[in-house]
Amino acid sequence: MRIGELAERTQTSPRLLRYYEEQGLIRVGRSANGYRDYDERLVDQVVHIRGLLDAGLPTRIIKQILPCLHDPSDIHFAEATPEIMAVLESQRDRLTDRVELLTRNRDAMTAYIDSLRGCMRPVAG
Repeated sequence: MRIGELAERTQTSPRLLRYYEEQGLIRVGRSANGYRDYDERLVDQVVHIRGLLDAGLPTRIIKQILPCLHDPSDIHFAEATPEIMAVLESQRDRLTDRVELLTRNRDAMTAYIDSLRGCMRPVAG
């Protein structure tokens, strides 16, 4: 697929997609005429990258985490220093807190919707 289609499907600008490629976060093939050819699997990968960036992880850590998304047994993490581990654990804890907050907000919204349904006026017709 072309960059415009991938950008649209992932709600990511073409500029960011090129940046992800430059950072080694995505690998892009080339067609015979030299144009970038974006594989279908990149849709999910870009969504994962965006989620990890939104969670506050830097691209250098995301690059190391990406193999885990597809095959956890294929992780090769040569730079596992105490500092890197502390960063990863901190980011994981931030994600856990965020998930809990989002879950509470979703549940509150569901309760609100349910209560609105109970007092909704019938549609005339």
